Amino acid sequence: MKTDAHPDYHMITVQMTDGTSFQTRSTWGKEGDTLALDIDPTSHPAWTGGTGKMLDTGGQVARFNKRFGGLTLGKK
Repeated sequence: MKTDAHPDYHMITVQMTDGTSFQTRSTWGKEGDTLALDIDPTSHPAWTGGTGKMLDTGGQVARFNKRFGGLTLGKK
């Protein structure tokens, strides 16, 4: 079996956006480094149920509706 085939795992500190932190094992950085997250489950809309809105001021959606607004998908 090859020697040194696996990366070196060591303890790092992960700091969340709200200031809380926890320790975990990782191959990132060096022993004792702190990984500061920009986006995490406490702040990202995908996990928090954020209300992101798509704003289209006369762009793609309006052009689509202008070209294909009269189409229907069923028999009349």
